[in-house]
Amino acid sequence: MTRLAQLTYRNLLIAAHDILVSVVALFAAFYIRFEGASSFWERVPLLLQLLPYFIAFSFIVFYFSNLLTTKWRFISLPDALNIVRVATVLTLALLVLDYIIVAPNVRGTFFFGKLTIILYWFLEILGLSALRFAYRYFRYTRVRRHAKSDDAAPALLIGRAADAEVVLRGIESGAVKRIWPIGILSPSAADRGQLIRGVPVLGGIDDVEDVAADFARRERPIARALMMPTAFEPDCHPETFLMRARRLRLIVSRLPSLESGDAPRLAPVAVEDLLLRPSHKIDYGRLEALVKGKAVVVTGGGGSIGAEICQRVVAFGAARLLILENSEPALYAITEALAADPEANVAVEGRIADIRDRDRVFALVGEFKPDLVFHAAALKHVPILERDWSEGVKTNIFGSINVADAAMAAGAEAMVMISTDKAIEPVSMLGLTKRFAEMYCQALDRQLAERPAGRPPMRLISVRFGNVLASNGSVVPKFKAQIEAGGPVTVTHPDMVRYFMTIREACDLVITAASHALAPQRPDVSVYVLNMGQPVRIVELAERMIRLSGLQPGYDIEIKFTGIRPGERLNEILFASEEPPVEIGVAGIMAATPNEPPMPTLKAWIAALDQAITRNDPVTIKSVLKDAVPEFGSSAA
Repeated sequence: MTRLAQLTYRNLLIAAHDILVSVVALFAAFYIRFEGASSFWERVPLLLQLLPYFIAFSFIVFYFSNLLTTKWRFISLPDALNIVRVATVLTLALLVLDYIIVAPNVRGTFFFGKLTIILYWFLEILGLSALRFAYRYFRYTRVRRHAKSDDAAPALLIGRAADAEVVLRGIESGAVKRIWPIGILSPSAADRGQLIRGVPVLGGIDDVEDVAADFARRERPIARALMMPTAFEPDCHPETFLMRARRLRLIVSRLPSLESGDAPRLAPVAVEDLLLRPSHKIDYGRLEALVKGKAVVVTGGGGSIGAEICQRVVAFGAARLLILENSEPALYAITEALAADPEANVAVEGRIADIRDRDRVFALVGEFKPDLVFHAAALKHVPILERDWSEGVKTNIFGSINVADAAMAAGAEAMVMISTDKAIEPVSMLGLTKRFAEMYCQALDRQLAERPAGRPPMRLISVRFGNVLASNGSVVPKFKAQIEAGGPVTVTHPDMVRYFMTIREACDLVITAASHALAPQRPDVSVYVLNMGQPVRIVELAERMIRLSGLQPGYDIEIKFTGIRPGERLNEILFASEEPPVEIGVAGIMAATPNEPPMPTLKAWIAALDQAITRNDPVTIKSVLKDAVPEFGSSAA
């Protein structure tokens, strides 16, 4: 009854249409079968008696097959198959009626007859489909007319036919605007010469110059090129295509992957798109199940990682969000960005706070009573921390201890610390301070797990990953600025390699790691490592960015090698020899074998560090840190 009460006026109109179609199809089948024969009029009285029962049964079939709630504007092949299924059920009902109920008991002979029933099946499918597909075609032509007339730029779609079909549907529905596709360039030979929703596949991606010249001769110049996800596959040579498109003065856009459920939208093509290996498939239902309805705290919520985590927990349906940030401009920017989201239904509170201030952190987190805490606040620039490494100790170690203790005191389910691949056998003060913070979280997590059974213990986990594309202080924005200034582009060493991933994917995997840690069967791991794919040579990245700007490396823009800076190494590693990887069965994430000192030992080191910081005693600070992490080797002074 609840579902029935939810039927709208529109649904009832559809029901009336479908019932009328069914009645007309039934009478039409009789008329065609028995036209000109007296037997037709002899059958009408009994047919009228059966009609109310047939109408009621038809309504039930339409209702439970969801035929009444399918939007005609978007009718497609699955809906057509549903119509065939409905017509078949009604036809079988007539067959049962004729062969079992009416014929032997009332007339002594068949009332409908096989031919009548077969005619009804075809007429029913035709009647239920005709108006639906006519309306679909009317809306299709209307949208195409608007899309073509609303200052839409003639465009080429670059990528495989399957991607093109998604884009064309987006244009037809109005989700993708100001684009009028006049052709497709596909890397697949099987697509050549085909029509995709009326748009021809004109050739391969390498044919862009010939296709553009052909349209120019016909006075239909191409203005834009839209690169779809498959256009960025290595075999498609996206970098080469972008250079050709620049020479042709085409505006090049991209269509991001739709796996995250985002609406189709156009975005500029950036060098970040060319660095991406295939993204890991994210289970968004799992993330929503973790976050939906929860109270969440994000420290450092105005930074690159912290801001993206804020965006994601809002997208996954958090009930409340507290953002802690010590930069007023950054806090203002993220709170304004979240407030501008019309679909966000989250109570967002932004507070100025320094994680070094233990009392302030305890007061804010205790008052908020979070379910989840994501700790992204940190000092992370390697050369700066090599010079002012004691500040890194205050923030990355003591700040993390403050957040972990505050989360535990407030009764949170989990605290997730954003760590770094530089914490593995560290050579920098960034890596060292992050590793110490990891060990504290590991030890506290184990200590809580060993308490007597009762309420599920809080989880404290750390998630390590490498460089994040386009984050504050990353190499990509730096190279862009140097190219715009005319060079030189500075690279530390020709053999320097780094791991890269997008902010969105990194943050989604961080939340995925939290969901794994909170599984009913508590996993015996607390340090997670994201699968970053293949490392990228920094000098190759610089050369690629120069070429994408329409310039030649070494000729228009010089690449200058400045030497490895303090705290840097040529190759980052993913696992230390003392903590080999553990497979956890989650795509894109592995774990490190637990390896942490006992909590009493850690507390002794923390007390010694606290006293040394108070006395401003760098020798003792460094000595304590080296005792805690023996594999550390740094040039910090």
